[in-house]
Amino acid sequence: MSWRSSLTLGTMQTPNPTRRRFLGFVGAAGASAWLAGCFRDPDAGRITVSPNGSSFAEPEVLSSESGRLELTLRAEPNDIPWGDSTRYGYTYNGNTPGPTLRVKPGDQLTIHLENQLDADTNLHTHGLHVSPSGNGDNIFVRVPPGGSRTYSYQIPADHRSGLFWYHPHAHGTVAPQVAAGLAGAIVITDQIDELPEMAGSTERTWILSDPPIGEGSGILDASGMDRMQGREGNKVLVNGIEQPDITTQAGVLERWRIVNASSSRYYRLGLDDHPLHIVATDGGRIAKPVSVSEILLSPGERAEFFVRPSKPGSYAFRALEYDRGGMGMGMGGGMMGGGGGSEELAVATMTVTGDAAPAALPAGLVDADTLIVPAHSASRVLELGMGGGGGGQMMSFTIDDKIFDGDRTDITAGLNTVEEWEIRNTSPMDHPLHLHVWSFLVADETLGSVWKDTINVPANQSVKVVVPFAAIPGRTVYHCHILDHEDLGMMGVIDVPG
Repeated sequence: MSWRSSLTLGTMQTPNPTRRRFLGFVGAAGASAWLAGCFRDPDAGRITVSPNGSSFAEPEVLSSESGRLELTLRAEPNDIPWGDSTRYGYTYNGNTPGPTLRVKPGDQLTIHLENQLDADTNLHTHGLHVSPSGNGDNIFVRVPPGGSRTYSYQIPADHRSGLFWYHPHAHGTVAPQVAAGLAGAIVITDQIDELPEMAGSTERTWILSDPPIGEGSGILDASGMDRMQGREGNKVLVNGIEQPDITTQAGVLERWRIVNASSSRYYRLGLDDHPLHIVATDGGRIAKPVSVSEILLSPGERAEFFVRPSKPGSYAFRALEYDRGGMGMGMGGGMMGGGGGSEELAVATMTVTGDAAPAALPAGLVDADTLIVPAHSASRVLELGMGGGGGGQMMSFTIDDKIFDGDRTDITAGLNTVEEWEIRNTSPMDHPLHLHVWSFLVADETLGSVWKDTINVPANQSVKVVVPFAAIPGRTVYHCHILDHEDLGMMGVIDVPG
């Protein structure tokens, strides 16, 4: 199997409608309340949303100034407004999702995390190329109930721009805390965002989630079967709103940044009568826009793309059917079919007024030289598997036949070396693999070479990636981003000594 041929991008012509394999690739006019590089009041900006049919709305946006952004995130249980009633969930500063953090390469990001939950939590900056040590992106540190911790991230001056996100990562509690609502976007902007077409577009940030909807903390519980399959909630929300409506004008360039913040759900996304013009995967921008009919986002993945409305009408943005495999038995709960299939559902509606020629796309985005795959000096194979349960579990989820042990180092790699990883999935269900701190390069037949930090590995298939362990040393993890599987042991430890 060649490195390039191991990855393909599906199209609408793929014959089997429930088994289209878009191997996990891809990744608004800003809301008010921009932060002027100072301490942020965590009680400011609480929002109220309706559950269905509301206009598209974004979380509060906090932006760096003079190279700094400092804020508090308070994780706590809450009764969240839901129409004329409330629903139970977890919030950051009273909201779910939490605030969107906008920073630039070279900025200092400081987050004071306060834990008002009844279990340990912590914070992971998913996709950021920052130190995993000390007060950085250190997922081995746990913040107990009633405790607090200050996280400090120095964004490298050469950090790629794009969409990233933050969420808890205290092993054993990750899936319920993310499913309950603890997530938020991180946007890094640079000179690419100043291109006329980019700057003139209507930018929108989408955080897709599928929380359990109901009252009381009991709704956050999941059965053993649901954890094996990966829990899915009974509603799909965009920034906390069910099926919002986007109103736009023909001839306006829409730029959508989307993060799959669900703990397990896959989203195979398409927009009626409109191609999606991809400009970024979850690891950064690509060389130039590429048009596709639909995309697959596995849990943790992101996409950034343009939409070019030109005719009046109402167009559905849909999550189409996708079969990610499973145990071959009905799991119940949410919209999950037996064995891991998901039905088609509406995510949002785009309402277009007027009639105008489609807006122009940027001719280029990044220098193609930044996407050249470097030569690797070492190769390794990782095997994603499932086996008999242990310690009271019905099933174990493993990497290289081992379940997670934070005291054990599974991989040691050299700083400023390059490795090729072949990731083999021997199980009957898809697993998206996420590597902290160091993004990897993937060769995609449609998009070309792209940067990623999360990649879907289909059931009984394999993919190859090339990982440059550049600049930043430290000890962290790689794991399945079906978060119940991570909590059940599908995670390993990697150390890159300085």
